[in-house]
Amino acid sequence: MTSDTVRAAPRPTAGTVPDKAPPRRRRLGDLPIAIVFVLPAAIGFAVFYVWPAVRGAYLSLTKYNVLTPPRFIGLENYRQLFGDHLFWNALKVTAEYVVLNIGAQTVISMVLAVLLHRLTRSMVVRGIVLLPYLVANVVVALVWFWMLDFQLGVVNQVIEWLGFDRVAFFGADLGIATIAMINTWRHMGYTALLIFAGLLMIPPSVYEAAAIDGASEWRTFWRVTLPLLRPVMALVMVLSVIGSFQVFDTVAVTTGGGPINATRVIYFYIYDMAFNRFNFGYAAALSSVLFVLLAGIAYLQLRLSRAGESDLKGA
Repeated sequence: MTSDTVRAAPRPTAGTVPDKAPPRRRRLGDLPIAIVFVLPAAIGFAVFYVWPAVRGAYLSLTKYNVLTPPRFIGLENYRQLFGDHLFWNALKVTAEYVVLNIGAQTVISMVLAVLLHRLTRSMVVRGIVLLPYLVANVVVALVWFWMLDFQLGVVNQVIEWLGFDRVAFFGADLGIATIAMINTWRHMGYTALLIFAGLLMIPPSVYEAAAIDGASEWRTFWRVTLPLLRPVMALVMVLSVIGSFQVFDTVAVTTGGGPINATRVIYFYIYDMAFNRFNFGYAAALSSVLFVLLAGIAYLQLRLSRAGESDLKGA
């Protein structure tokens, strides 16, 4: 074969990209397998989330007490709700609990996460920090209720032994703060580990650059760590706020909403309307309003915190 019969293949010129035509039709070979894996979760979501939500929205427009069929009454339940002083009191009490619980839980969890990140990353220590979260909420509430009882609680016995008056931890003045303290103790380990996971995502080179610039530990925390933790903290705050609005177990086990409605949070009020007074239509209206409220709060949190953005891209 001579050189005249050999033709060199044309070489792509600089700046050009070889043509790679995308497939005209997407391959669907794995779709049946994907449907098989997704279908159980989709069915469970539809049965246990979508259908109850639709059913609850319908019941909120009815008068229903289980013993008789639902009777459609339109927006009457919502008109009654806006004039219900017990509803507004429950909402106020819940807001007080959320502020106390989120404030204490966020600060303590942040301190724990930073200590875990700087001092030790032992799995044993992380397990100890998470241990309170693994205990059932009812058990935690009962143990703290016995410890803080006014008459027989060991905490009040120690206070009296020290020469001070006994403290009514579950009274009208301190009841909601005590419940917030109990749930802070239970959830702070879980929240700390979420923040700790966010700290692990921050490159060490960022801290090295801050140290070279002469930044102190405190300045590095405020100027470097917190901004880079924004997406994680947005998630933590949304989960914590929604979970705080849903507090029920601790109130039901300890105070039962008393004394004088001082600890009657919104979830306990919904439960009382549905299962004690059998006013399921009104309870469904309360639940619908709470759902809209939580959805709005979560949306505002995500927008204001810019949860979809991360400063790590420029780090």
